[in-house]
Amino acid sequence: MSCFKLMAIAVNHRAKNAAEVQGVLTKYGCMITVRLGLHEAGNVCSDSGLIILQLSGTPEESESFAGDLNSIPGVNAKFIEICTE
Repeated sequence: MSCFKLMAIAVNHRAKNAAEVQGVLTKYGCMITVRLGLHEAGNVCSDSGLIILQLSGTPEESESFAGDLNSIPGVNAKFIEICTE
């Protein structure tokens, strides 16, 4: 069985939190194999967004990564694991 470990990160107050979130992403950058950022654009630049990451690394490293993100007010990181048979 092959599994994909994903992390979804909801970021509120993007303008305020962007630098701190980016610092944590850089700290754990070697674990990130794919990064996708989503937010409302166009006539309005939304102050909230969603980042989706595909991760490598150990479960302990992943938990530490999520803990660092979740310590930032307005940021919520959760895991998604999708497996194939």
